[in-house]
Amino acid sequence: MTTAPRPAAELSADDARRIALRAQGFLGAPDRRAGVRGVLRALGQVQLDTISVLARSHELIPYARLGAVGRTTVEDAYWTGSHAFEYWSHAACVLPVEEWPHFAFRRRAYRDRPHWGHELSAGAYDKVVDQLRAEGPCTATELGGAKNKGEWWDWSDSKIAVERALMYGEVVVVERRGWKRVYDLAERAIPQALLHDDLDDAECVRRLVRQAGEALGVGTRADIADYHRLKGEQFDAAVEASGLVPVTVAGWGKPAWADPAALASEPRGRHRTTLLSPFDSLIWERARTERIFGFTHRLEAYVPKQKRIHGYFAMPVLAGGRLVGRVDPAREGGTLVARQVTLDGPKAVPAVARALREAAGWVGCDAVRVERVDAPELAKELVAELGRVSG
Repeated sequence: MTTAPRPAAELSADDARRIALRAQGFLGAPDRRAGVRGVLRALGQVQLDTISVLARSHELIPYARLGAVGRTTVEDAYWTGSHAFEYWSHAACVLPVEEWPHFAFRRRAYRDRPHWGHELSAGAYDKVVDQLRAEGPCTATELGGAKNKGEWWDWSDSKIAVERALMYGEVVVVERRGWKRVYDLAERAIPQALLHDDLDDAECVRRLVRQAGEALGVGTRADIADYHRLKGEQFDAAVEASGLVPVTVAGWGKPAWADPAALASEPRGRHRTTLLSPFDSLIWERARTERIFGFTHRLEAYVPKQKRIHGYFAMPVLAGGRLVGRVDPAREGGTLVARQVTLDGPKAVPAVARALREAAGWVGCDAVRVERVDAPELAKELVAELGRVSG
């Protein structure tokens, strides 16, 4: 593990929290002219996930920063005009197309390692590439079918081949159509000025460490490395040359690094009040969320129902730069249903009501129904506040 040099600054826990909020787009006026693409460039990635409750996570992330931007606008911003591509970063993510060269190290690593669990028939890889070249963008179904007749992981040869070509960088995902990946050749989908893999591993990793530090504002070794799923030793080798500066943060107990631009001015401005996707990069890492916000959160979608505490897709509520509660939402026709609400005391009621009303309007719901509040004595107050907000 790297030993941090003498810190350039000493930050309070509140300083670090505000720096993180501003870096992630929740403190200060958003750049509305840059819109969804501006959010994507600032974050460096937006995580994808199959779960859709209010909306899918890649829609919720720009919504949380910009407000009720149209959902079609979100999809168009990602997938039209060669502005983005999908690849493996923190997980499966939408990435700004400008970052394509910096993932060359990962594409090379995939080529150099064994492929687990999926044997590929002779000629299948070339067949898929040739079909894409001849026919243009295709889903796995259009390439010959995604599955064999076994379990869900029993992929067909065409699916194995196209996913391998995606990992290698010969193929890219150019959009999601009904949540299916649409594949095309990289040589067609990536701008020629960016379509090169001549950056060495050290340069790629150095850029991703810097980008993660900028997106987080301030973070520990684990925070910054995890942003693009880098190894700790990769971070250690790159951090000194990345331009990030060492800092200490009161109460963190670990060395930290910050984006020097984040230290140049005091974070000020309007705080956003909103529901957050559990896959939002502000809170996706549990230890960091606990350290910055004193808030313990766990996605319970994959926890057996009887063992859930806060609900299937509990979304933390951000208000005033703090996490003040949780809402487990659902939709029933034109009603947003708050199946379970957790409140951090009476002061959280107005913020949670505002967040629920805005989210309801965004997804086309004209009513909000609260089913359960963890503090029953606050349930009537929350319902009353929802009525005031709607007026």
